[in-house]
Amino acid sequence: MKRDLIAARDRAGATRRAHSMPFGAQPLPGAGVRFRVWAPSQRSIGLKLDGSAEALPMRRDDAGWHDATVETARPGARYRFVLADGRRLADPASRCQPEGVHGPSQVVDPTAHGWTDAGWRGRPWHQAVITELHVGAFTPAGTFRAAIERLDHLATLGVTAIELMPVGAFPGRFGWGYDGVLPFAPHPAYGAPEDLKALVQAAHARGLMVLLDVVYNHLGPEGNSLQQIAPEAFSARHATPWGAAFDLDGPASAFTRGFLIHNALYWIEEFHMDGLRLDAVHAMRDDGPRHLLEDLAEAVRAAVPDRHVHLVLENPANDAAPLARDGAGRPRLYTAQWNDDVHHALHCAVTGEAEGHYARFAGETHKLGRALAAGFAREDDAAATLPPTAFIAFAQNHDQVGNRALGERLAALAPVEAVRAAAACCLLLPQVPLLFMGEEWGAAQPFPFFCDLGPGFADAVREGRRAEFAAFAAFREPAARDRIPDPLADETFAAAKLRWESLEQPEHATWLCWHRRILAVRRAEILPLLLRIRAGGDFVLRGDGAVSVWWDATEVTLQLDTNLSGQPVDGFGTPRGRAIWQEGAAAGDTLGPWSLRWSIAGARR
Repeated sequence: MKRDLIAARDRAGATRRAHSMPFGAQPLPGAGVRFRVWAPSQRSIGLKLDGSAEALPMRRDDAGWHDATVETARPGARYRFVLADGRRLADPASRCQPEGVHGPSQVVDPTAHGWTDAGWRGRPWHQAVITELHVGAFTPAGTFRAAIERLDHLATLGVTAIELMPVGAFPGRFGWGYDGVLPFAPHPAYGAPEDLKALVQAAHARGLMVLLDVVYNHLGPEGNSLQQIAPEAFSARHATPWGAAFDLDGPASAFTRGFLIHNALYWIEEFHMDGLRLDAVHAMRDDGPRHLLEDLAEAVRAAVPDRHVHLVLENPANDAAPLARDGAGRPRLYTAQWNDDVHHALHCAVTGEAEGHYARFAGETHKLGRALAAGFAREDDAAATLPPTAFIAFAQNHDQVGNRALGERLAALAPVEAVRAAAACCLLLPQVPLLFMGEEWGAAQPFPFFCDLGPGFADAVREGRRAEFAAFAAFREPAARDRIPDPLADETFAAAKLRWESLEQPEHATWLCWHRRILAVRRAEILPLLLRIRAGGDFVLRGDGAVSVWWDATEVTLQLDTNLSGQPVDGFGTPRGRAIWQEGAAAGDTLGPWSLRWSIAGARR
């Protein structure tokens, strides 16, 4: 796949960056713009520039590419592709959609932004402490620029990376972003491409990495211009629960694989992102001889050999192979995976919930121990050989909060002592910790599912959302399901927005202080051990919801004793070594309800 990064310093010392793509609108040196789109089933495509009376014909080659060079076009020009039947559609590779996904695309000159972070090389992965955030709900304004105003809060908290939920353009004013349809264009409600670049640059100035959620298994149903222009790009054999799957292994796979790999490189190179989190990769159906995940990871790693770039998976299949390390302990392909098993085991322990995906973890304390010690809850020899930093641990995230019927955060479901114990497990675990925005101050705002789809999809989303929870005891009655927030209502989205003024209240200030202290302990005590913990740990059961877990860190042992139950549990043995953190009551070999202690001792024999 041909690719090229344009990166040069100007006279003022600013860096200009652009990822060169074989499709989309590319400003040319000197003057003019090249427009190019792949559409093998279209006999002809016209290029309609705003302000021009007629669409310009595009040249078609035998491979199905349509292109046109317009000498008078400039950055800022708005345009659409016009099909033979008269449909006017956005460019599937549009860099900017100022009027939304149903409006015209806009030509962008990526080199117009002067970057001032040329010295930034990222951070090693073991230093990662992540906050996941939704740009629209993170601040009252809900924009990239507004998020910059809160970066100092995160930096002083002890966070070293922000992870943005998907920002590729999606229909409507608000949504989670996982049904995006124009993956190269930042969602216009959040701001222009320049604004996202400003956010990345401001984060780097504070020592914060920026990771971006991307969706490479499907595009959403509304405003999907690629499916109308090039239906071949979607598989006739595979499907996803959310829409048509990309053709990754069929006749159109050369184009589609290139489209997605270029998207990954675009964010990494042109926006200087520090990594990507690939959503639901189990739904990237690829039966070809070489899975797209391999090609994509190798392309990214080859493109940026001089800085730390991290690739993260969400993979419910829990396959350890993509996380394999080389002889020096470096990721061959993917850096880490979201560890749902740790979340589910912790959640079951502190809430007692046992429905849905929690049913497999209810009362299964050994799964809690194994997930904390070695990543996956099932016995997996390959996973056990991975370093703990190959897994990302969390007590809350957008999925586990937002996919609840009412979108409640953990603090609404469990005693404060239990919530604190679960957080202390995650934040000092040798896995990489992740906080969901506002978790650090005990934010009370729910994070319900919300979207702003058009009339053709709205009723199906409402009905589907309520039907999804009909099997749960609390929502079996229609009247109970009526309490589920309407995903398309403005007030549902508004309810999810963080209330930063809450920090002035003692309860929330106390939570924030607690998180700052425990993350300071992580920096001082856990961080120096992480490169010395080369594989998963061991555990023993102490009782229902109670385990001891330890990891060999070369000459020393990191140990967690925890009782995530509402009753005292004894049999933990005499504490060994130096205590670095304690929650709740601990006396001798007994831990009180919702209690834990972390310690560092000499190596076990």
